[in-house]
Amino acid sequence: MKANSYVRADEIRSGFSAAMSAMYRDEVPAYGTLMALVADVNDKTLAADPQMKARLEATDSLDRISEERHGAIRLGTPEELSMMRRVFAVMGMAPVGYYDLSTAGVPVHSTAFRPVGAESLSRNPFRVFTSLLRLDLIADEALREEAAAVLAARRIFTDEAVRLVEKAERDGGLNETDAARFVTEALETFRWHDRAIVSADLYRRLHDAHRLIADVVSFKGPHINHLTPRTLDIDKVQARMPQEGIAPKAVVEGPPTRKCPILLRQTSFKALEEAVSFIGEDGSWQKGSHTARFGEIEQRGIALTPKGRALYDRLLAETRAHVRPAADGSNAAEYEAALADVFKAFPDDWDGIRKARLGYFRYSLTEKGKAVTGRNADLETAIEAGLIQFDPIVYEDFLPVSAAGIFQSNLGDDATQDFVASPNQVMFERDLGASVLDEFAHYAGIERASLEMCLGIVNMAAAAE
Repeated sequence: MKANSYVRADEIRSGFSAAMSAMYRDEVPAYGTLMALVADVNDKTLAADPQMKARLEATDSLDRISEERHGAIRLGTPEELSMMRRVFAVMGMAPVGYYDLSTAGVPVHSTAFRPVGAESLSRNPFRVFTSLLRLDLIADEALREEAAAVLAARRIFTDEAVRLVEKAERDGGLNETDAARFVTEALETFRWHDRAIVSADLYRRLHDAHRLIADVVSFKGPHINHLTPRTLDIDKVQARMPQEGIAPKAVVEGPPTRKCPILLRQTSFKALEEAVSFIGEDGSWQKGSHTARFGEIEQRGIALTPKGRALYDRLLAETRAHVRPAADGSNAAEYEAALADVFKAFPDDWDGIRKARLGYFRYSLTEKGKAVTGRNADLETAIEAGLIQFDPIVYEDFLPVSAAGIFQSNLGDDATQDFVASPNQVMFERDLGASVLDEFAHYAGIERASLEMCLGIVNMAAAAE
């Protein structure tokens, strides 16, 4: 590549994702153990299910499985969020969806930065779930002001990272030398710092309000708090983690085990208690500890339509009204049994999901369909005739209840302040400096485009009914 040519955003994102994974493996060795476990489970799952492997190969999804990661980061100010948006834009990542975690007792609201095009997702589907602290939800006014003052004084991006973002925006891209430098400089924002920027007393008061508040406010930068590989069988990973010396959280978040996976299932290993130092009254460093960073695993299923998502939300709420999972795992079996029973109301075959308009699918012509010309049939007739096939569209986004469940499990369930649900997408987008992409409209567009590709076979008017 010539030095004066621009590096594709997909390549910059791939380089950053690889650098992030290497850094996190060095900082949190258990993450490397987790990666090895997930790779082994995925290999054995594919070997046992040739049909799954064939469909993943046919939809160009197989290669991306081992490369798939998502991370999470928590920011403290609107300025940090706005600049982070610009950093991720250099990597071809856009904000998708709005998530209000105050509904589950966590004082943040969030978006997910990720690639959105099919080719970009295929090349590298790296995502970062990015949360902004809701200082307005802290009940103690004096503590709120102290936290705001600390956050206002810190700078989480290097001067060189800012310069390179501005250069990319001005020139329309970065050359090879600048792109490599950008990855190095941007990575510094996500690095762990074992020296706090607050006193032990302020840390304690922030911690007493909510552990996440202490995590966001107390350090020089918003260290990456987890990285998440994608597995094809999360139940096997959950069962095997203790064998690898890893303590998993009590239950898998999200829907139950199904033949046809929907949305997103997540689990994690417990957050590490790590040694940190706090600023003493005499300026010396005082030894302490902080718990925040962990490892997570996810299994992704089909993206649901608004109708499907409403059914999912209702069934999950019904389950939790009957059995709420305890943090210590004491009722894990009872919860999982209730979840499986309640979710029998959600169809568990692809055609049933499709015909009920509960999920989004990508349609394509079969070899037989490609050979047929000049035929006009409605969608169902074309499918029954073997002219058109359909594959579930992978859910690329997140679930607020699941995210909150992971946060609470790893930050502790003993927070003293309850937060009133207060979604405020208008405020979030103002602080972000951009609108977030509507995930439902995005998936619907993918499905619609795939149907249009089959237009020579399908009567679109009939298909839209």
